[in-house]
Amino acid sequence: MSKSKGFAVLKAIAATAELTGTELSEAALLVFEADLAGYPEADVLAALTRCRRELRGRLTIADVLDRMSTAGGHPTANEAWAMVLASLDEAETVVWTDQVAEAAAVARPILEAGDEVGARMAFRDAYERIVRERADEPRWFPSLGSDAGRREAALDRAVADGRLRREHVDGLLPPPINAKGHVIAGLLSGDMSAPMPRDPDFRSRIANLLRQLQGDRAA
Repeated sequence: MSKSKGFAVLKAIAATAELTGTELSEAALLVFEADLAGYPEADVLAALTRCRRELRGRLTIADVLDRMSTAGGHPTANEAWAMVLASLDEAETVVWTDQVAEAAAVARPILEAGDEVGARMAFRDAYERIVRERADEPRWFPSLGSDAGRREAALDRAVADGRLRREHVDGLLPPPINAKGHVIAGLLSGDMSAPMPRDPDFRSRIANLLRQLQGDRAA
């Protein structure tokens, strides 16, 4: 980072610290700037602008990095970590990005060893590096859990949030079964508790069809 660029970032850090009630000594200000030196200046300045508008407490490096990681629609590191923790439940459906899944693979062995703090730190470092290297628009995709009810709810939320398309989600969910479908399933399984459709001839026609199928099998 050139001196002129560094000066612009220093000024922005100092202004943001003042507006958020954060006291930074000259040495702390220089360290703060050095920690951000490896990032594009435009991204740093944009993140600091967001900090000035959004923060209600002290300014930290993590606040700036979080707002850089969300550029282009990426979830923050904290949001992404919550997705990783949810994915540990095999019944849970998680909708995440390539970057989150890749960083999760780095942290998972540490998490499985029982060190959640170390896993979170490893995840955060990996995630911020991956997003920085591949900051293109995120591609959202689901990791499907075993619980059908939770799966449908998670996929519906992803559609509402604009992360998945409805036609994609519909292909991942079982088709709805209408009343006649329930009766057919009941006849096949012997369960006659399903409500009958209004068509009075429907049950007899299906019963005849089943008899024909049974006759074909016997033949």
